Amino acid sequence: MSNTVIPYDALLLCSFGGPNTPDDVIPFLKNVTVGKGIPEERLAEVGEHYYHFGGRSPINEQNLALRQALEDELHSRGITLPVIWGNRNWHPYTVDALRDASAFGTKRVLTLVTSAYASYSGSRQYREHLAAAVAELGESAPEIDILRPFFNAPGFVQSNFDAIVAAGETLTGGIKGAHIVYVTHSIPDTMQDASAVTGPGYREQHEDVRQAIDAMLEERYGEALPSSLSYCSRSGDPRTPWLEPDVNDHIEALAAQGVTKIVIAPIGFISDHMEVAFDLDIEATETADEMKIESARAATVGTAAPFVKSIVDMIVERAARERGENVEAVAVGSLGAFPDVAPADSCRMRHGEVTNIPVLAGPED
Repeated sequence: MSNTVIPYDALLLCSFGGPNTPDDVIPFLKNVTVGKGIPEERLAEVGEHYYHFGGRSPINEQNLALRQALEDELHSRGITLPVIWGNRNWHPYTVDALRDASAFGTKRVLTLVTSAYASYSGSRQYREHLAAAVAELGESAPEIDILRPFFNAPGFVQSNFDAIVAAGETLTGGIKGAHIVYVTHSIPDTMQDASAVTGPGYREQHEDVRQAIDAMLEERYGEALPSSLSYCSRSGDPRTPWLEPDVNDHIEALAAQGVTKIVIAPIGFISDHMEVAFDLDIEATETADEMKIESARAATVGTAAPFVKSIVDMIVERAARERGENVEAVAVGSLGAFPDVAPADSCRMRHGEVTNIPVLAGPED
């Protein structure tokens, strides 16, 4: 192992998970929604999204590809650091991946959560999940650290910019004159409010990325391109307020304003999993077609070289700080890097809510 990643013995790629076969779909959705009182008919409705793709989520192959890309980038730098993979909601489960790693002598693991932004569902819920895995493994559990949210890592922003440029150039006449429709996963308003208690909130994180990319686009093309942030994939009780506008409603509003071409930019996602493949490539694209708007969907960062390099840079930075070295956390935009260790009260499901769910976080104030 290279000294540059000491004290870590392994990198855990911790993701959401997804079904591999049609028979997996409903059990997977029950895992995702356990304790939420979602009726069977709603699970069946969501399941149709997966059956549309043969009952297999694309997220699994995408995680394997990202794991390989990270291993390749580490190897190119002369760093030997095993990359393991575990999921919250389907095989391979995180606890099994950590159990196997521990059996091979792993003592300390740095975790990359496949969510760029800090919120309950994208951050704290994973920290609860990892705390539960540690509790289940007991004395055999390795020590777990978590890489900070990477929404403003230079390579994440650069890769999204590159994807928007590539998509925009496929439009008639190129990207000039297009509206950039940035899209992310919607969350309840209460979760948004809770995400902003200890730092910039979920929406504000996305707006910062939007502004950073907009500035890069203006520099490249010599003029500002109009843009906006919208949301997809809301679920739950329709009476509960979630972040808006919905991307489909937003596309209809843009059409009413005379917009004729758009780039759909999924900056809230790192790979082309179900929310992208169904909600954007099918539903949002169909809405644009109905509104007579020409659209092009930008790629997610996936395994783009700038993104992967930035993640490995963050791994090396974090390891150095854990060794006591004074190494700056590099970020772009106006918000600065988030702390290595999330504050104890950060990203709850609701502001002020206190639960007895263990979480990997900093000490209470």
